[in-house]
Amino acid sequence: MDAQLRKGFIEICVLAAIRNEDLYGYKLIGDISEYIEISESTLYPILKRLEASGYLTTYTREYNTRLRKYYKITEEGKKRITDFLSSKGEVMKIYNFIEGENKIE
Repeated sequence: MDAQLRKGFIEICVLAAIRNEDLYGYKLIGDISEYIEISESTLYPILKRLEASGYLTTYTREYNTRLRKYYKITEEGKKRITDFLSSKGEVMKIYNFIEGENKIE
């Protein structure tokens, strides 16, 4: 998969994974890896970018005497998922065009 396209999908997958519950990095990797390959070196810059964009916030919580950083989706992050999903028809139209299913004759 193209790196730029993959990056966009990973961002949405991260937001979708934390849509229903706050998660920490390692758990996010586990939840998302089933659908798209992701590593820590890929995830953490994306998390920083999503936070800087206002799509998520962070907080820390103690776990086994260590602090664990959790990520929480914002209303803006939920809107980003909705906006992404609303473009599904347009994306499928492009895929169909590339596959040659909608040739203009």
